[in-house]
Amino acid sequence: MMRNIFIGTYIEKLWIYKFVFAGYSKLKFLYRDYLISDRKAITIRFRRAFGYTLDIENPQTLNEKIQWLKLYDRTNLHTRCADKYKVREYVKSKIGESYLVPLVFETKNVRDLIPDNFPDYPVIIKTNHDSSGGVIVRNKAETDWKRLQKHFNKLLKSNYYYKSNEWQYKNIERRLVVEKLLVRKDGGVPYDYKVHCFNNKAITIQVDIDRSGEHKRNWYSSSWKREPFWWSSLKSGGRRTDPAKWDVDKPECLPELIRLSEILSQEFIYVRADWYIVDNWIYFGELSFHHDGGLHPIWPKEWDYKLGQLLKLPIDESRD
Repeated sequence: MMRNIFIGTYIEKLWIYKFVFAGYSKLKFLYRDYLISDRKAITIRFRRAFGYTLDIENPQTLNEKIQWLKLYDRTNLHTRCADKYKVREYVKSKIGESYLVPLVFETKNVRDLIPDNFPDYPVIIKTNHDSSGGVIVRNKAETDWKRLQKHFNKLLKSNYYYKSNEWQYKNIERRLVVEKLLVRKDGGVPYDYKVHCFNNKAITIQVDIDRSGEHKRNWYSSSWKREPFWWSSLKSGGRRTDPAKWDVDKPECLPELIRLSEILSQEFIYVRADWYIVDNWIYFGELSFHHDGGLHPIWPKEWDYKLGQLLKLPIDESRD
């Protein structure tokens, strides 16, 4: 009898602790993402990432300057170009629509994710308002459509701004974008070529290799020399995305890749222009204004400062 009472009391306490902990977690989330200012949230995140306090008034490293851009470089054009659907019109107006990945359809309703609305060739489904990588559908007959709808319904309910404090995502009208999946001749997904432009000039190019497998990330100069630095990124399980020991061949279309990136960067202080290359043709991916949130280290550490000195902010000009 006493043993049963003890077990019942113990289980009851576990439920109370679970309820209190869940409530605390929700309050902590509410405080961090809704009640404190962007400046405070950005400062907290930066200190957790790097172990020292951000000097937002006098940023020196590239990661520090990205935090400044989050707070003070905000325009409606940033929102338009962070939108993976509306950015297509911006790209079309700047460089022409031939560089756009073919659009299958767009929708705001997850119930449109049904076999009848999909072609027989592989596609990728992605949201337009956050940094999720998307879901590839290679064979619609073998796809779990209910699960797919549930997955994207959850994503459409989230506002990425509250997770990242990147203002450009705050007012994006959320929807799903379905595009033709780009594939190489061997059936694999092409590499991502991401051109980082500082003050309208291509400075460095990252190449993401095998994102769905042994993800590696190489860094090259605009003349395709291996960079003496790399910008690490932490993935699930604490795994770091480091450079490969081997090199990616220099693209034949590299001059055009740089030219197009610099055209798209004309309205921005800093932007990363993402591309795919298939059969020597360049396809636009997206524009990103705060690479990895400016919250991942650059190695060796001194290169965070060296790269930061190459990026000129309006406050830097006022000091000259």
